[in-house]
Amino acid sequence: MEGYRNASKHIAVLAFPFGTHAVPLLNLIRQLSDACPNTMFSFLSTQQSNNSTFRKNLDKIKPFNVGDGLPVGYSFWGTPHEPVDYFLKAVPANFMKAIDAVVFETGKPFDCLITDAFYAFGADIADELNIPWVALWTASPRALFVHLDSDIIRHHVRINGPKDKPLDFLPDFSSIRIADLPNGLTSGDIDAPMPALLHKMGVSLSRATAIATNSYEDLDNTVVNMLKLRFSTFLNVGPFNLVSVSSSTVDDSHGTLDWMSKHEAASVVYISFGSVITPPPHELQALCEALEECEFPYLWSLRGNPEKQLPLGFLERTSSKGKIVSWAPQQKILEHPSVGVFVSHGGWNSVLESINGCVPMICRPFFGDQQLNTRTVEVVWGFGFGLEGGTLTKKGAKKALKLILCSQEGKKIREKIRVQKELACKAVRPNGSSNENFKTLVKLVS
Repeated sequence: MEGYRNASKHIAVLAFPFGTHAVPLLNLIRQLSDACPNTMFSFLSTQQSNNSTFRKNLDKIKPFNVGDGLPVGYSFWGTPHEPVDYFLKAVPANFMKAIDAVVFETGKPFDCLITDAFYAFGADIADELNIPWVALWTASPRALFVHLDSDIIRHHVRINGPKDKPLDFLPDFSSIRIADLPNGLTSGDIDAPMPALLHKMGVSLSRATAIATNSYEDLDNTVVNMLKLRFSTFLNVGPFNLVSVSSSTVDDSHGTLDWMSKHEAASVVYISFGSVITPPPHELQALCEALEECEFPYLWSLRGNPEKQLPLGFLERTSSKGKIVSWAPQQKILEHPSVGVFVSHGGWNSVLESINGCVPMICRPFFGDQQLNTRTVEVVWGFGFGLEGGTLTKKGAKKALKLILCSQEGKKIREKIRVQKELACKAVRPNGSSNENFKTLVKLVS
């Protein structure tokens, strides 16, 4: 507790413990801890999330566990959303209990609250404690905008109505369709726990002292400028993968980077669908057939047992061309010159890492903001593709792979993403927009 005794400021950090939310939040907190002297950060999340997020002790950041809401003896058998639903029933009471416990243990009341933007109740907690509230939006500015305008969108379109209707009633959204919106916004059960949480967020976020985002101003400038009109302080402070404090050592126990170095520039297909979901068996088979027929070298980060998940004989037939691993240092791989295309689920962190590596994307989205990201990558920014029909087929995968790796259009796509990399790097340099926004954030927090 020595750090707390010597600290002049104490910041509460409330993480959303699912998907890839906690890691970007911790990246921002690590930057703030370096920039804010004599400040301690108490990072509140579930035990499972803290165990995976905190790989080592950090001097000025201490994790504390909150209840996960799961019944005693719970075993996961359902959908990926089941633990999320249990957790959302436990908030905000679990956080309030943990906040009281942290203050009692440390002897330090909180001076500022930083939360995942999902937590609309951050406004009430901050008011009760009479401290500023900073909300971090970990996805794209465009995804935030549609949640803020969910009532307007629902007014213009029917719930569970036609999917092909464009959002031409919103500025700069004419190329986005209803089908591209996150489930629960205009389709599915809009009163389910997660859609309800996001709707509350859209209503309450204007109460935040500041909203920070893991993005940069030139990536979606029109949407960013509209968001700046909505909030008193809206700060793009990313991309975090360009500014984060990172270890000098890279965990590459599977030797992926050495394997990459044996291949020609822009020739390797890198495949990863994130840490939450895997495509269904028939789509995995279609992708394998496309890889086998195209004969492109591939590196695949695949959760589970590839011998059971992939077609019989595929591993043996492609052993000279491919490498499958259970985990890979994705950012370092995407920065490697041998990577030619990234087959992804279209998560926001993956989009930013693709930009950093100048690697075009082929996206197969599953849930959340992934479909909106996919559509934006394809028709707004132009540095990748979705798939025909939205799922992996042999024909669709072959067409997209060849288009990016073997055509003049693929070279143009690569140039578009290279321009975005230059803009991202400019944003995080001294006097760049993200750098200046971060200075503003430091002043608010400290």
